[in-house]
Amino acid sequence: MKKVALSTDNENKVKEIFEILKHYNFEIITKKKLKINEEFEEIYNTLEENATLKATKLRQFCNFAVLADDTGLFVNALNGEPGVFSARYAGVHGDSLKNREKLLKKLDGIEDRSAYFKTVIVFIDENGEKIMATGILKGNISKSERGKEGFGYDKIFIPQGYSKTLAEIGFEEKNKISHRKKALENLKILLGEKYDNSSC
Repeated sequence: MKKVALSTDNENKVKEIFEILKHYNFEIITKKKLKINEEFEEIYNTLEENATLKATKLRQFCNFAVLADDTGLFVNALNGEPGVFSARYAGVHGDSLKNREKLLKKLDGIEDRSAYFKTVIVFIDENGEKIMATGILKGNISKSERGKEGFGYDKIFIPQGYSKTLAEIGFEEKNKISHRKKALENLKILLGEKYDNSSC
């Protein structure tokens, strides 16, 4: 079983990644378990650069594989906002309620509410080889918050083909269709089948 360290401290992300990767041949290790307290700040203007930065920094603390991701919500009518700044859209990193409120206010009266989530995952293996994978989930922004589950923008994002928000469809269903799920599936393809339990 391959050890893989996660760069994120976000408990919701950790839970989601654990759930998605549970069928793979990985032993998932969190920063908390590794007793790494350093914050890996997202200082760049692209998801790709931020994910690479976080993976590279984490790799300095351990001699096994690492996985980092960066995710953004891109709203077409707002020229891609909030994009790479999704987590700190309202100015305070991690204040999801204020982020959603700001986005809904900006979209007030706008008919085109199409948007997409994009996740970029960077995997650096024990030999230092870097692999990058991307996942996209298209949909629309609702006019108000709906649902009780999820995190971030889940309460206002309606996936394409659904009438409910990600927060309404629930954790299990979300993990079947999410941008993060798609990115991890694409990573699996790039890695080959060697990390899949079915091939062990």
